[in-house]
Amino acid sequence: MDQFDHILNWKLKQGSHTFPGKDGGTCINEAAIVAAGFPYQPVRSVEDMPACFSRPICRLAMQLNDEASDEERQHLLPFVSRLACADTPQVERERAVYIATRMRWRLPLREGMAVLEGALAIGRQADVVTSGDVRTRLDALQQKASKPTSVDEYPLFAKIHGWLVGIY
Repeated sequence: MDQFDHILNWKLKQGSHTFPGKDGGTCINEAAIVAAGFPYQPVRSVEDMPACFSRPICRLAMQLNDEASDEERQHLLPFVSRLACADTPQVERERAVYIATRMRWRLPLREGMAVLEGALAIGRQADVVTSGDVRTRLDALQQKASKPTSVDEYPLFAKIHGWLVGIY
């Protein structure tokens, strides 16, 4: 798993994106959809994720992705291939409780990643996807990009959010 952050020519970005640019910029959940073999789609909420993705885990991944700095966010790349792990309603509730009892607002990214790791250890694990498969899928998407960088779906909102996060 550690090799993902070294081999992927992909940049995780804050917010939802209509389509990635040649830089591969998307949020963690948008990248996870492609890594799992689905066609690209913007993710505005976890409800936009395919059914095989755990809602509590994707919600946490989205929170960590959007609260992290541009540099910190790249540490989430190894999780891209692990989010397609939906389980029974009981297991999903257990994951949600686990996350809720450990998270607080503006938790440092490393601590949030530890919570994500713990939640991923509960229940079904995602099917193993090789780093080669992930790279091939993400590279193919980048080749389809017509712009050099990804376009935020709501650029004004992303800018205001960035300002507010910088204040606190």
